[in-house]
Amino acid sequence: MTKAEKWVPYFFLAPALLLIVFFRLLPAFSGFLESLYATSFAAGGVKTFVGLRNFQDVFADPVGLQSIWVTLRFNLIVNPLQIGLALLLALLVNQALRGIDFFRSIYLLPIAISLNVTAIIWGLVLNQYGLMNGLLRVLGLPAQPFLQSPNQALWSIIMMASWVGVAYWALFILAGLQGIPTELYEAAEIDGTGVMQRFMHITLPLLRKVLVFVLVADTVANFLLFVPVLILTSGGPQLSTNTLMFEAYRRGFIFGDFGTSSAMIMLLLGATLAIVAIEFWLLRTSD
Repeated sequence: MTKAEKWVPYFFLAPALLLIVFFRLLPAFSGFLESLYATSFAAGGVKTFVGLRNFQDVFADPVGLQSIWVTLRFNLIVNPLQIGLALLLALLVNQALRGIDFFRSIYLLPIAISLNVTAIIWGLVLNQYGLMNGLLRVLGLPAQPFLQSPNQALWSIIMMASWVGVAYWALFILAGLQGIPTELYEAAEIDGTGVMQRFMHITLPLLRKVLVFVLVADTVANFLLFVPVLILTSGGPQLSTNTLMFEAYRRGFIFGDFGTSSAMIMLLLGATLAIVAIEFWLLRTSD
């Protein structure tokens, strides 16, 4: 192989690498620089270097701490819920049951609809006079303030996010299930093992890498969840759905505090990188 031929793979990779640099790395670096400055609009938009003060302000501000707590609480609930339901859905779809072909053709519908449209539809469903409260009235139950109650709004966002996420992540788990050799199940069945034993000793161990990938990717996606909060609750009521991602948007584009907003984005980026590092560690230890 000549020297020129050795560079051929890099030429094919160059367009993708340039896209990553211009649309990922440069914006991240620009955001980090912005987080080190404070902008004074009273002085005509003059920027002043403040170092890590913006990061300190995030943790010193009760609203900033509340947004961090909401983000953590949201992820601690929604991630296990989505992965568990996605696993159950994938196991169901993987069965040769009567009518399963029809079910396979419709369970992916939530993925086909954009997140914006999904949020609007769920806003109508959870409205005071929407479908959900209509069903409750038919059953003789009182209507619920799903999106207007501080105790129910976050759960409503979780329900909407799971509507989309469960079907999406089930695709990955289904691919993992179909990659498990059927001979293993047949041999285990001949040995007299039950369904639960086959699931615990064959399915779960061979799905470990897939489940770790799905868990980490789901966590990253939910850390950055923004559109449903913006459309359904705008961070309310009483900041009960005010995630760190939405608070960064609010600080930057509503109050013009781009320094603190960028600091919040850097915190989210740091959490994302930490999760990716954990993913590589878990994948390595699973070998």
